[in-house]
This record gives sequence, C-alpha cells and structure tokens, in this order.
Amino acid sequence: MKQTIIDPHIWENIFFSLHNGVIVVDRNGKILLINASAKKLLQIENENWEGKDIRDLIPTTQLPHVLENGTSSIGVKMNIAGRQCLVNRTPLYRNGELIGAIGVLEDISQMEHYHTLLKQMETIIEFSTDGIYVVDQNGITTMVNSAYEAITGFRREELVGKHMHDLVKKGYIDQSVSLLVLQQKKRISILQKIGGKKDVIVTGNPVFNEQGDIEMVVTSVRDISHLIQMKAELEKAKSFSEMSQHRYTFSVDGSKEQIVFRSPSMKQLFDKVEQVAPYPTTVLLTGPSGVGKEVIANLIHHLSPRKNKPFIKVNCGAIPEPLLESELFGYEKGAFTGARQDGKIGLLELADKGTIMLDEIGEMPLSLQVKLLRVLQEKQVQRIGSHKTKKLDVRIIAATNQNLKELISQGKFREDLYYRLQVIEMHIPPLAERPEDIEPLIDHYFSFYCKLYRINKHLSPKTKEILQRYHWPGNVRELKNLMENMVVSIPSQLIEPHDLPLHIYDQTTDTPPLTLKERVEQFERRLIQEAIEKHTSLRKAAKQLGIDHSTLVKKLKKWKKDEKTLRRC
Repeated sequence: MKQTIIDPHIWENIFFSLHNGVIVVDRNGKILLINASAKKLLQIENENWEGKDIRDLIPTTQLPHVLENGTSSIGVKMNIAGRQCLVNRTPLYRNGELIGAIGVLEDISQMEHYHTLLKQMETIIEFSTDGIYVVDQNGITTMVNSAYEAITGFRREELVGKHMHDLVKKGYIDQSVSLLVLQQKKRISILQKIGGKKDVIVTGNPVFNEQGDIEMVVTSVRDISHLIQMKAELEKAKSFSEMSQHRYTFSVDGSKEQIVFRSPSMKQLFDKVEQVAPYPTTVLLTGPSGVGKEVIANLIHHLSPRKNKPFIKVNCGAIPEPLLESELFGYEKGAFTGARQDGKIGLLELADKGTIMLDEIGEMPLSLQVKLLRVLQEKQVQRIGSHKTKKLDVRIIAATNQNLKELISQGKFREDLYYRLQVIEMHIPPLAERPEDIEPLIDHYFSFYCKLYRINKHLSPKTKEILQRYHWPGNVRELKNLMENMVVSIPSQLIEPHDLPLHIYDQTTDTPPLTLKERVEQFERRLIQEAIEKHTSLRKAAKQLGIDHSTLVKKLKKWKKDEKTLRRC
C-alpha cells in the first residue's frame, strides 16, 4: 500500500489557524512557536517572541514545571493578560525524549460572564415571591422555584422530569396552562386549583427560539387567597370612608373621653364595666338621653381584647327602614333597584372581630329585629339578595332611652330579642340622681374647653353654686355643651351668675325673676365690665362705649353703692 505524505506546510497552516491559543516551548523554556490566537489573547500581535523565555511573556506560567516532571495538567483556570483562561499543558516528546512542552490557552471570559449571569438569574428566580414553573417544548417540567413549593406544598423532586399530562392525571393540578400555551403558542392566564384545595392564578409565557418554535414555557403562579383578602380589606376601607357622620361613627382606638364621677352609683357601674368588658357578652345600656351611654360603650370596647379592631356605632332611629337594612346587612349586586353594581358590605360584616353599637335600639323596625335576632342566635350574617351566609364574630352593644318592656307590651319590640340583648344590662342613672358628680363634671369640662381653645377663664363661686343646684334635664350632654358655650361665647374672664342662661339662673335662685329693666341693666354692666378689662383707663373705656367719661363714673359709683347696700342687708 502506498503511504500518503502530508505537506509540512499543511500542519503549519492548521497550527496557525486554531481558534485556541497555542504556545510551544523547547526543553529550556524558550518559545519555539506561538500562533495568531495566542498573540491576540496576549495582545502581542505585532511583536516577535520566538526564541524568548516563556516566563518573560507569561510570568505565572507553569510550563517550566511540565518540563521538569514531564506530567500534563488539564483544565486549569488562570488569569492571563487580564482574561480568564482555561489552560492545558502537555509535555512534547520525540523518540521518547522530552524536547519541550505545549500550552493551549482557551479564553473563557465570555463563558464565565454568562455563567455568572446564569447564577444570578437562578438566584432571582429562586427568591421570587411568585411561584415559577418551567417546562420544555415537550411539556416536561425542568425547573420549579422555592416560592412554588411554598404556595403549593409540592416538593420539586415530585415535579421535575414529569410531564404535565401525568401531573394533571395524578391530581396535582386540575388543568395545565403550560399545555395550553404549547397548543395555542401565546400567553395565557387561568385560575388553577392546586391539590384540589388552593386557588391560584397562573400565567404561562412562551419562549421562542430564532426559528419561531417554542423552546420552553415559563409560568408564574400567585396565591390569590391573599388578593381576595386584600380586596375584602379594600372594600371595608372604602365602606368606612363612605360612612355618613350623621348616622354612625367609626373608631378603632377606643374613646379618648374621660369618665368623671364621684357618686357610688357610677363607681358601681364602672366596676361592672371592668368586670364584663373582657368577655364578648352582649350588653344592653339603658338610661335617659344624654347620660353618656356612648361613653360607656366606648369604655367597654376600649377595655376589651377587641380594642384594636373596628368599633362601629349605628343610630337605628336616624336611618330610614329600607336603608337601615341594607346598611346593616349589606347587599349583592343587583339585589334591588338602585343597588351599586359591585354590591356593598354591611356594617355587621365591617364590625367582624370588633364591636358594633346599636344606639336607639327601640327604634329598630320589627322586620329588622327578626334578622338581628337570627344574627345573635346563629352568629352568621346574610347579605340582601345572597343565598350565602358568612360567619360573624362581633360583640353587640345595644343602647336605648326607652322602656323596652313597655314597647314589648305595645307590640313594638320583640320579647325574644330583648332577652337576647339583655344578657348584661347596665343602667346609667340621670345626673339629677347623682348630684355628687355635677361638681367634678363641671370642673372637668370647663377646664377641658379652656385648654382646647387656649382661653383662660374662671367660674365665680356663686356661678358654680348655681350650676350645682341646677337639675340638668339634659344630663351630661347638656352640662358638657353649656361649658363649651360659656368658654367660647362669654367675653369676660370671670363668668358671673348673670352670664348663665335665664332658664338655669331663674330655676336655681329663690329671688323672683328679674324685670326687663333689671335684665337690661345686667347686660349693660357686662358690656361696661368688658370694656374696662380691655383698656388701661376709664376714659378709653368710655370712648369705646360711646358715652361720656362722667356718665361711666356715675354708673360705677351707683353699682358700687348698690352692692354695699345688699351686703348690709
């Protein structure tokens, strides 16, 4: 057989055409050959290094060790000329004699960059709060992140390598968005049930190659139970913001008012509130208008474990019957003409986990009393137009200034509802029955409004005495309003008896009612006193009043003389 002889120039061309850099050194480490790729990598394209020591070109080279021990080293990473390289070193033999060494340099900087990017992407995917699920072009699972495991409860070992058809058959999921994307070749979102229990929303995204074929499908998975909860909270917040202040108010921090008392009856009531507040028992507050039933309700809620939950107050007598039902129980969309398109959550639902105060419960229509009784018995609420019920954990505080037993006898209030509400009944006595509380209440509210409006005023002893003798038919509300009125509407710093409303002054004095002349004189004295307090001299005060200085002096002397006469009497 004839042997083919290859032209030596062909080997030289092959050597210099290799993509990887190649350097050949002799037995002494002198460079014999260096190809174009190596020169380019080492940035010496225009230099001649043949015959020079390899260590001068690459100080960190390990080729001298290969020459010393004759062993190869494969796949060693080195930084050469600022580039990350993979280096293979091989001894060069001829007729069994070591005559040199060959170094092959592969620039892997770009590969390392892509490897780093891949690691970063894997980390991002792994720490994504959304579940990520990836299948290949055949529908076989290739990757699952930790969030998907947490959302579904499935381990990635159960899923990776499995076809989506098999996972659907085994009940892992009820339908596969990945298979739908592979069929329809477009982005698809569906609701999916995981393990027959949890609802999630999944979005499958196709990834195409340059030929337009799907390489993989990347699916994001989000647990929508949290979104449903957020929607419910948003609906609650929206309902709270729409509440009319004329009908009900909302508080989560409890009352900021102080309960001021000195009487034994109020001390006994306060002790009872402290005892009952920690328990979710229904409470019925009774007492005449203005005694502070709302303040006691605030205190009960504030002292309960529900203090940081909603506290809703509804005036049952201030809302028309049809509106009251929809406000209390809510309604579904289209439940009745004029209903909002998205329905409305009821106040009872809004108060879930908290407290609801039904003020003026005696004014509640009988038809709603039946529904309220069902809520108390079954601990459930049903919206108007809905067939579904929702469990309810709400404490009910009812309040009334009417005699519910009389309303029962008149057929205006249900007896069974009364006994459901009257688990704990607290009667707040009128102010007339606890005169010991009048003085501390006067001091408290007068001081409160002076501080609130930054006004420095005082009640004269005689004024305070008259206020303490007054019977206060409007109870604490009347007292509170009068204190605010006197602080803001009476100009003088010292509030005298003649500054009081006539119905209070006349009912608390033994003297006959003042004549018109006497009342005009009182008003005149008040105006003069205010002018004197504002000016440094009587002349300036008289000028402001529009009277002669001598006239002002005469009036002051007369009133002083009258006061001395009264004291002698």
